[in-house]
Amino acid sequence: MISLRNITVVAPHFKRRLSGVTSTVVQLVPEQVRLGRGIVTLGPGLPDDLPKMRWRQLPSLWSRPENARFRVWHARRNTEMLPGIVLKHVLRMPLKLLFTSAAQRNHSGYTKWLIRKMDAVVATSARSGSFLEVPHTVIRHGVDLEIFHPPHGGDDTIAATGLPGKHLIGCFGRVRHQKGTDLFVRAMIDLLPHHPDWTAVVCGRVTVEHQAFGDELKTMVADAGLSDRIQFLGEVDDIKPWYRRLTLYVAPSRNEGFGLTPLEAMASQTAVVASDAGAYAEQIVSGETGNVVPADAYEPLRAAIEPYIADPALAQRHGEAGLEHVRQNFALAREATALEAVYEGLLKP
Repeated sequence: MISLRNITVVAPHFKRRLSGVTSTVVQLVPEQVRLGRGIVTLGPGLPDDLPKMRWRQLPSLWSRPENARFRVWHARRNTEMLPGIVLKHVLRMPLKLLFTSAAQRNHSGYTKWLIRKMDAVVATSARSGSFLEVPHTVIRHGVDLEIFHPPHGGDDTIAATGLPGKHLIGCFGRVRHQKGTDLFVRAMIDLLPHHPDWTAVVCGRVTVEHQAFGDELKTMVADAGLSDRIQFLGEVDDIKPWYRRLTLYVAPSRNEGFGLTPLEAMASQTAVVASDAGAYAEQIVSGETGNVVPADAYEPLRAAIEPYIADPALAQRHGEAGLEHVRQNFALAREATALEAVYEGLLKP
């Protein structure tokens, strides 16, 4: 069991299912540890190799750490803000409360109340910050450039998959209306018959409540006679090599919080076509690293994909530019360093 004596940040994670927040915590916490920050996670749904405190250690938060007067409770959900408020204001634990907001919508009255109780607030994009009514710092998410990297071997090619064609185009994430999976599938049904060198893959879980939606998409593909060239792979064990195998990645979400997948694709040297949901428009340089189209707009999405399928060399050039763009602007270390400044501001005497 980890000692809390030198721990100055607690990152609660109160959700079992994989989500964008989970991905952020999994990538970010090890980077924060490398920077020397004493940080632990608390809650389910995270890998065993992350530093974790146990629920039975909560009373230890009444004791101050050896090197600071407070600890930071860094929440990313309502369900994590509320316990932080209780621990600080009801149980009188020496905590400072920090909330990272990725939502791009008007917050409910309840959420606004929670946010007003925070000692500091971070927004993951300028757009998400525009919905906040309190002072905040914009810190965009980053991507781990060691985990997500360009192709470097035979396993990073379409040949390794056993799928037909010379080029892969992919759409990753849970299969549901919000993610725009249907828009991607429609575009593939329209475009692939004219481009026999391309195969499309959809990677992501279909949950029970969205099973009918997923089944309908498979029926559309079968009716078009394209079941061999538009493949539904489900939730793959490791998504990272699939990014490297792609020539083009498509993120057609209708709604997002931040959305890491375009960054993960660009870090893998893959060009991206995305909607303007979430922070996608702040990640992609249109015409240089990919293209951004309005959310929930089929024709613009199809039109943005077609030039890449017609000219794979264009996708390659934009993939190379995307890699450099991410290295310069979205390295995970930048996010961790920016958060360090926020922590230090909260922990100072």
